[in-house]
Amino acid sequence: MFMSLCLRNRTLTQDDQIEQLLQEISKQSRHDVTSKPSASTPQVLQKTGQIERTVDREFAEEESKYRGFEKECQALQKDGKTYSDAMRAMTSAQARLADTIETFYNASDRTSDGAMAGHAFKSAVDDLDDSVQREMDAPYRTCVMEPLGKMNAYFPVINEHIAKRNKKLLDYDAARNKLRKLIDKPSEDPTKLPRAQQEHDEAKEVFELLNDQLIGELPQLLDLRVPYFDPSFEAMIRMQCKFAEDGYEKMSMVQRYFADGVRDDYAAGQLDSQVEGVLQEMKELSICGAN
Repeated sequence: MFMSLCLRNRTLTQDDQIEQLLQEISKQSRHDVTSKPSASTPQVLQKTGQIERTVDREFAEEESKYRGFEKECQALQKDGKTYSDAMRAMTSAQARLADTIETFYNASDRTSDGAMAGHAFKSAVDDLDDSVQREMDAPYRTCVMEPLGKMNAYFPVINEHIAKRNKKLLDYDAARNKLRKLIDKPSEDPTKLPRAQQEHDEAKEVFELLNDQLIGELPQLLDLRVPYFDPSFEAMIRMQCKFAEDGYEKMSMVQRYFADGVRDDYAAGQLDSQVEGVLQEMKELSICGAN
């Protein structure tokens, strides 16, 4: 039920839009500068102050938003797995508790109300443990964890495009610096300036193509995050509600094996005094330290 709900809401629209964005970015990333690399790398020259660094505040802002989204998605995937593991651990631990409780009562009096309640609790817990495996594990994996994993798989691809854009920026800065030097101090070789101008124009064109692509499409990627994760969020809430409803229903069936006044005694604080009375009897036993 949950899986069909999730798959019904998660159409291919959001996935296709993200894939299309990455394809468009990839097309622009295939362009490359044809100029030969300099003997001194642009990174070294920038660090030594020999090349002026371009400051692109618009791209920096969009990249910062993207990095925040990347970090959030990675945290979601990690916490989502922790939640799934915790649910399985909780139901498994509850099943072990039920085993022990049933053993306590059966060893005392198998026909008592307590023994019947212990057996009913064991059956209810086993059913809950089975339902988690049957109705939550696979839908949660399909509707929550797999979409998270797919989104996180996009980030290395996007980061590669960003790294390529940054490299082209260095190439552009180096070409601009070279052109400026030739303009300020003309060379005796008349072919150097036109060649430097061509290298500059090519580097600028490639950089601006990649830069404009990322500035335009990184915000589009972030805008898709809500419609992309909406079905997963809805499916997770529905799964939690179903688990809580099943748990309440099954535990309510266990309550009928207790005396009618037990809940009233608990509300009045009388059960606490009963427990204290039993503890006092235990303390009076010689093996518990009584003189």
